[in-house]
Amino acid sequence: MIYLNDHIEKLDMEEALQAVSHQRRRLALRYRQEHDRRLSLAVYLLLMEALEKEYDIHTPQEFVFGHNGKPTLKDHPDIHFNLSHCPRAALCVIGDAPVGCDVEAVPKQLDVDLCRYCCCDDELEDILHAEQPTIAFTTLWTKKEAFLKLTGQGLTKELPSLFKQKTNKLLDTVKFLTFTASDDTYVYSIATFTNHLLIS
Repeated sequence: MIYLNDHIEKLDMEEALQAVSHQRRRLALRYRQEHDRRLSLAVYLLLMEALEKEYDIHTPQEFVFGHNGKPTLKDHPDIHFNLSHCPRAALCVIGDAPVGCDVEAVPKQLDVDLCRYCCCDDELEDILHAEQPTIAFTTLWTKKEAFLKLTGQGLTKELPSLFKQKTNKLLDTVKFLTFTASDDTYVYSIATFTNHLLIS
């Protein structure tokens, strides 16, 4: 299931700090900027909401981190989740099978150098000729990030060739869901294995 908060400014900081785990509180307070603290708390609160609704778990949970820093729940390793946030929104996806997600703010202008860093020539061409190039780029970026988080690979230097069918056979086993905010300010993507389709 998908849980989203795009009203980060309404978060009650003091209440949130008391509600989350000690581990998350320490992490949130390491951020210098208040908005970054809010995002760190907001995304964890979404996880708490999801755990309560989906699994009847009412206590804050600690994380353990595996290969490439992928988190799992210390006391519930069978529950799969993924978290992401950007300046505009916080996102949590949770279920009984591996999942990856990413949310990104849509830039005001297209950074062609960044596109070249993470896109192959065909992808760049599609973005440059899209009706809304910034949304097209953000959509592709979130899909690649969600895929890497699903598979546990973490960021890689092979981003341009990541979605080339000939070199990445895993693509045949993955389903993507992508959503754009109604005001076009952010995009998020979710990646799941096709035999565990996400229903929201």
